[in-house]
Amino acid sequence: MAEPVRPMPHRPGAVSLFFVAKGAVFALAFWIWLLVLVLTGDEATGAHVLAATGAITTTLVAVVLGARLALQRSAADRHAELKRLLVDISWNAFAAAGNAETSGTVVPFPTSPAEDERSSRRGGERVSAFDRGHSGERPTGRDRRH
Repeated sequence: MAEPVRPMPHRPGAVSLFFVAKGAVFALAFWIWLLVLVLTGDEATGAHVLAATGAITTTLVAVVLGARLALQRSAADRHAELKRLLVDISWNAFAAAGNAETSGTVVPFPTSPAEDERSSRRGGERVSAFDRGHSGERPTGRDRRH
């Protein structure tokens, strides 16, 4: 049977990508203008300062916006993976509970011992939460096999 097709996660950044590209184009234009001024001029003028300032500023803006876009995309991927993982966990728990006609097919979640159990075992041997689960009695007081 084929793997079900999962929808693509939300990929933010269509507008952000536009501004990154726009910043890169402006930075390129300022760098070219500065290069032309340097190659054709003899001494530094106000146009040189303006071109250099514009080139540096737009380059920094494009880099910062690009980093922000990359962080947004990676966060969106992590969020989508977390949602998939939670759905898989809940589906597996639901399927395991549905197959729980016989005891022992569902692994109980480990729970912390009650206060009286803690005080009686402080000086004695340590028992893991999985070992306590084999006593046949659920520590929560609820029986799911009604």
